[in-house]
Amino acid sequence: MSVSRNDWSLQRKGHIDQERHRDRVREAIRRNLGSIVSNESIILSDGRKTVRIPVRSLEEYRFRFDYRKKSHVGQGEGGSKIGDVIGRESQGEGPGRGPGAGAHPGVEYYDTEVEIDEIAKLIFEDLHLPYLEEKARQAVASRDLRFTEVRRSGVLPNLDKRRTVLENLKRRAMETGETKLGPIKKEDLRFRSWEEQVRHESNAVVIAMMDVSGSMGDFKKYIARSFYFWMVRFLRTKYNQVQIVFISHHTDAREVSEEQFFTQGESGGTVVSSAYRLALDIIRERFQPADWNVYPFHFSDGDNYYSDNDEAVRLAEELITTCNLFGYGEIGEEAGSNYRRSSGALLSIFHERLRGKDRFAGVRIDNKEDVYPALKTFFGRRGEEV
Repeated sequence: MSVSRNDWSLQRKGHIDQERHRDRVREAIRRNLGSIVSNESIILSDGRKTVRIPVRSLEEYRFRFDYRKKSHVGQGEGGSKIGDVIGRESQGEGPGRGPGAGAHPGVEYYDTEVEIDEIAKLIFEDLHLPYLEEKARQAVASRDLRFTEVRRSGVLPNLDKRRTVLENLKRRAMETGETKLGPIKKEDLRFRSWEEQVRHESNAVVIAMMDVSGSMGDFKKYIARSFYFWMVRFLRTKYNQVQIVFISHHTDAREVSEEQFFTQGESGGTVVSSAYRLALDIIRERFQPADWNVYPFHFSDGDNYYSDNDEAVRLAEELITTCNLFGYGEIGEEAGSNYRRSSGALLSIFHERLRGKDRFAGVRIDNKEDVYPALKTFFGRRGEEV
């Protein structure tokens, strides 16, 4: 006689290991969001749903059983106690030390394939439109389908299989006294029905302004577009009815399409007030603050025609008093660049002359890892969301 017992937990071992790996990938992504947000494979994904990104902190320790119990290098001779000094690192020059190549160990990275939506979910989990208010005029309701009823007639795609089987068992039990599944009849069929869930949102518009003057080189354009790439994705993920207006400027400003905004090259000088003036004109004509939550954001490298600074500050103050929040991002020089500003950084002027303005947020971006903190600065929770 033999007795055996199946360990049913082993049947789910593959699924459990898969979920554990996903959790580790999510945690690694969460720890490295600063570098992942500006990763080129994501920014240039061109509609792909998954991308391969390098993440670190995924190393795992593995134990291997040695059935022959051989001795191994570095195994030791036993007899050690807690607190014993095993060895000390040599302080002299030698292989792997000193200022030359190979002086320090590297950090291991692993290429893993991740859905962009999964990355976006981690990035957006703490982001909101700040100071969002309930305006007098509501936006068009967003409609979501939700199954709420069960009916005897309907279309086959909405067939409720579980309830159909239960009705069949119930009918056969009443007719034959047997609780066995039998031929499905028309009276057994049950179909799910739905109703439209109406959800209203406050009107909101975001005005994205970007400097495209000659001083905005490849690095600066990439930083600005990285920020706006995630901003647009965030708004369309969390707010169904938000509108986005795109403005590019050099000495003159004009409203452009989304495609033009993300692909336009750089040329000409810089007059920042032209962008702010156009933004205010658009607000007055199409997005009255009494009915709309308005959020203008501007990215530039800080250069501006020296005689335009006073006008830029005046119009910035008007945007602050008119809108829910005005955000300005200044992009620094790429490491190794010999370019020097001639007219002073605009961010320092804003900080000096707009000091104490609650509805103004300014950030400085000097490298790709600063894009994610800029998102958190502009879209961190300040007020109650409607």
